[in-house]
Amino acid sequence: MSFRTVVISNPAKISYKNRFLVVKQDMDEKYIHLSEIDTIIVDSIAVSISSYLLKELSDNKINIIFCDEKHNPFGELKSFYSKHNSSKKILMQSNWSEVNKNKLWALIVKNKILNQALLLNKINSESYNLVLSYVGEVKIDDKTNREGHAAKVYFNSLFGKKFVRNNNDSINAALNYGYAILLSTISKEIVNNGYLTQLGIHHKNEFNEFNLACDLMEPFRIIIDNFVYYNQTREFDSSYKLDLLNIFNNKYNYDKKKFTLKDILKLYVKNTLDVMDGEKEYEEFIFREK
Repeated sequence: MSFRTVVISNPAKISYKNRFLVVKQDMDEKYIHLSEIDTIIVDSIAVSISSYLLKELSDNKINIIFCDEKHNPFGELKSFYSKHNSSKKILMQSNWSEVNKNKLWALIVKNKILNQALLLNKINSESYNLVLSYVGEVKIDDKTNREGHAAKVYFNSLFGKKFVRNNNDSINAALNYGYAILLSTISKEIVNNGYLTQLGIHHKNEFNEFNLACDLMEPFRIIIDNFVYYNQTREFDSSYKLDLLNIFNNKYNYDKKKFTLKDILKLYVKNTLDVMDGEKEYEEFIFREK
């Protein structure tokens, strides 16, 4: 089972040889078997990649994420053919009913807000009860935007009343980095199940290639938030990023068992897509310590 996230942050040449990823830096060569790799993060614009390696990564469903000169994720590699019956799955996806999409979005929003409240309770925030009250006020398709109201109270409680999402500061940089990895991981699982990331249930931006991934990731943002809250005095450097990536190997409760976050995301995406296809009931992810 794949379990490693490989981060390449210095100039290098990476290639493929006999089922191994080969990383060459100056006179040093490292070999990592593809079966061990879940994700590769290319955190340098001075990395050369062989086309044959890209083909093998695609065949083995290994996620590869590329970062820009500011070390922010900007893109990933996705295979055209990750599921033998993807045409059938995409047809089913295009026929998902608006009623079911609206119902599912309400459940996702409730789950997200509940997780936010649980983190506020964990840090003894006075806003816990207020955020928790929003859970019961969520309507179908969240027409009254309880998600937005909860988010404002939640982030101000975590990082102070002067905090503004997407400002140019270290906290937002850390959140954005973690969210990008989370989005990419969920996107990978959507494609592996044969569906399109572009066709969302609530997010419908014509310029967003990851509408469905944006929908499904919402209950899991809390895990990134939790880490950033407890590390907000640290410098956002390579060490910080590695610790952030290690979150995906932490274990949490899901379906009455403990799994790593990577495995939970795989199960959750499959289960939620089955819900939309009418094959099972929605299963929540409720934040609990590992």
